Amino acid sequence: MKVLKELKPHRLWELFEEICQVPRPSKKEEKILAYLKAFADKHQLACKEDKAGNLNISKPATPGYENHKSIVLQSHVDMVCEKNEGVEHDFDNDPIRPRIVDGWVKAEGTTLGADNGIGVAAQLAILEATDIDHGPIECLFTVDEETGLTGAFNLEPGFLESRILLNLDSEDDGELFIGCAGGIDTLVTLPYEKVNLEPDHLAYTIAVTGLRGGHSGDDINKGRGNAIKILTRLLWNAEKMFELRIAEIKGGNLHNAIAREAFATITIPRRHEKALKELVESLGLEIRDAVKVNEPGLSINIKDSLMPETLIDYSSQHKLLNALYACPHGVMAMSPDIPNLVETSTNLASVKMSANEVIVVTSQRSSLDTGKHDIAAMVAAVFQLAGAKVKHGDGYPGWEPNVDSPILAITKKAYQDLFKEEPKVLAIHAGLECGIIGEKYPGMDMISYGPTMRGAHSPDEALEISTVEKFWDLTLEVLKNAPKA
Repeated sequence: MKVLKELKPHRLWELFEEICQVPRPSKKEEKILAYLKAFADKHQLACKEDKAGNLNISKPATPGYENHKSIVLQSHVDMVCEKNEGVEHDFDNDPIRPRIVDGWVKAEGTTLGADNGIGVAAQLAILEATDIDHGPIECLFTVDEETGLTGAFNLEPGFLESRILLNLDSEDDGELFIGCAGGIDTLVTLPYEKVNLEPDHLAYTIAVTGLRGGHSGDDINKGRGNAIKILTRLLWNAEKMFELRIAEIKGGNLHNAIAREAFATITIPRRHEKALKELVESLGLEIRDAVKVNEPGLSINIKDSLMPETLIDYSSQHKLLNALYACPHGVMAMSPDIPNLVETSTNLASVKMSANEVIVVTSQRSSLDTGKHDIAAMVAAVFQLAGAKVKHGDGYPGWEPNVDSPILAITKKAYQDLFKEEPKVLAIHAGLECGIIGEKYPGMDMISYGPTMRGAHSPDEALEISTVEKFWDLTLEVLKNAPKA
């Protein structure tokens, strides 16, 4: 495609565009792993794979740097696969189509995959370069970060030799991360029975679209709307007033993304047709006015629909709407120790239907292990009151900050020397693989940074071009100044 060929650093962008051509959904990383193995073979680099599918491609020190400590550069190879309604794209086979828009790289109607493809591209550019000074390096490419962190969870002892790690998976230039939240998923299943249609009913589809969505860690404190919560508010009020019945409800997609769209196919008695439309219009106007600053694109529509074959039984419907309405979503607590850091949050991520169950996925995050489990229990309690079955995932640990980290001191000085400004040293509310890797390799000295991205996990995902060169220069400066053994 060569859309990005004029951007600098040239080789980094070329490799990123190559990666965009390789499908890499979470849990379906075979093609990108084959690409990486072929890359290692082409450049005669040592490559090993563990049972989880993680790759370690290593490169010896450049002349004069043999006495420097070995460093791991780490990124994940999978990407979140989200697309806008109406966009035709097969993430298992089609390439991502990048484009340049006002200083940013975006994709055409889909997620871009800069999370974490730009990190992968940086690793490859360093591995193949012959003019970069560095000590021994290992490049760790982990799988399935986005849907379960299973690559990091199954990282084998002894797979890494280094005890310094640069995680290239953060999303704000000028910010160095030395800690992250832990997380857990809470899965809800509510059984229902299919019942026959009510007589003299009309069918409609209510659609909530146009929301910004985003990452359930990075963006949870930005006041963005949740399509499931908005749709539930409409349905809950309509059920109370107009004998509304639900045939189908669906919204959201991934556990770590804020729901951007939600839809319901409903029926109501013919006599309430006008009043229902008036409610959707008036309540929709209230909602749009309340969120207009953060969600200027919100659209709430009702249109005629084909009559469904069956409905959800009323008792299950009533319990579901009450539980969805009551289910907490958003920031629950701010950190008392680090300014502007979200301590605890929860995300109502998706609602879908199978043949006889409604399936609701939520995710919880917290810097405190007790906070993580407390908010997960709160979500569970809401749905258990509705008679649903609730199951918690295994969760993942947080990463405790170390302000005395040697690699932090080196990276901070490198940023100051290069850009004549002091970077911020922060913890992040999003989950990073560092917490798990640190648990697997006690004593690993770690830091996370990256170029500026916006809208990760949504089709609005954008990578700021000017910060990519800074990200590249910083990485080279850190490698050059790695501590000596």
